Amino acid sequence: MNTIQRLLTISALAMGAALPLAGHAQVSPNSGQTSAPAPASMTDGEVKKVDLDNGKITLKHGDIKNLDMPGMTMVFTVRDKGQLTNLKPGDKVQFMVVQEGGKMIITDIQPVR
Repeated sequence: MNTIQRLLTISALAMGAALPLAGHAQVSPNSGQTSAPAPASMTDGEVKKVDLDNGKITLKHGDIKNLDMPGMTMVFTVRDKGQLTNLKPGDKVQFMVVQEGGKMIITDIQPVR
C-alpha cells in the first residue's frame, strides 16, 4: 500500500509540474486584454488518511479548478496542522489548495456537515 501511495504522489507531482501555472495571466485571442487568473475555490474531497505528526492528509478529491487538476487521490501538506485534529478517514471535506514552491499546500479544510 505504501508503494502505491508513493507512486500516486510522484505521479501527481509530475502532473502538477507539467501543467501550466494557474497564476499566469491569460490573453483572450478575441479581446487582446488580459484576464485575471482563476480564483482559488473550495474542492470536494474524502479523507483517506490523516498524518497529524507531519501535517499531511491523503484525500480523494474532485477536480481542483484553480490548479486545472483532475480528480485523484493524493497526499497534501496542510499549512495549519490544527485543522487536522477533528478529521478522520471517511470524512467528507471541502478544502482550498494552492501551489507554493512546487508543493500543494492546503490553506483551509472544513468537514462537510
